[in-house]
Amino acid sequence: MDKEALLKRIRTIELQTRGMTEQVFAGQYQSAFKGRGMSFSEVRSYQFGDDVRTIDWNVTARFREPYIKIFEEERELTVLLIIDVSGSMYFGQGKDSKISLAVELAATLAFSAAKKNDKVGAILISDEVEYYVPPKKGFGHVHFLLRKLINLNPKSTGTSLDMGLRYARNIFKQRSICFVISDFSQSEISKEGFANTARKHDLVALGVSDPGEGKLPDVGFVRWVNAETKATNWIDSSSVNVRKEYENNFQLRKEKTEIFFQQLGIDAAFFEVGDHVYLPLLQLFKRRK
Repeated sequence: MDKEALLKRIRTIELQTRGMTEQVFAGQYQSAFKGRGMSFSEVRSYQFGDDVRTIDWNVTARFREPYIKIFEEERELTVLLIIDVSGSMYFGQGKDSKISLAVELAATLAFSAAKKNDKVGAILISDEVEYYVPPKKGFGHVHFLLRKLINLNPKSTGTSLDMGLRYARNIFKQRSICFVISDFSQSEISKEGFANTARKHDLVALGVSDPGEGKLPDVGFVRWVNAETKATNWIDSSSVNVRKEYENNFQLRKEKTEIFFQQLGIDAAFFEVGDHVYLPLLQLFKRRK
């Protein structure tokens, strides 16, 4: 991961997001994620067609004509980014990796939230909580969060998304918006962990992948090292059957992940290194209206 290039990319994302905020993107963000409830704003004169249940009888009695209460949505939200920083996230065949894509997604969401004055925090998770950034408002805080993510040197290469989800459930008592950004490469994803978190918080899954993951190059016998467990084995990549099985297994894992979230009723979107993130995010936001 080229950290300097990524920091420059973040500055570009901030400018793009700020520019798009008053147009399509953040408008979709705002309508996709609702506030905690409604709060009283003001009163105005009753007009034909208004709901009589909103009449303010005290003000009506004082002025001897009907007035109604106007309510507005309590907009302030807390956005929590649960970001997978396990070993597999640092894979990438080109100049970028899955963690680079995760940073881009995190930046886009965090800047959009900051523009709407929402709080943003992050849990960086391997098979332990590597770092926790408490939610705060402001663009300065978003830059702090993203720099922590970019400069992080994880202590562990393993994955336990369930630990990150449990941490979120324990530390946040009020309902928050939780984005889980991961390649979801764990052999077993905890159904209970995601279901329990979705009951307490507004949970959204964002899957990342690299185009090189789905194809095994023909380079003869190669030593295969698992980025998370460090387990090694030898693979004959010159075998057509081996390459085909590898591709099938990868595709099957992607399909299982999509079905997993569909069955739990959790909104999900999937991204590939090299693609723009805006369109899939816009489509996700529109589905949530």
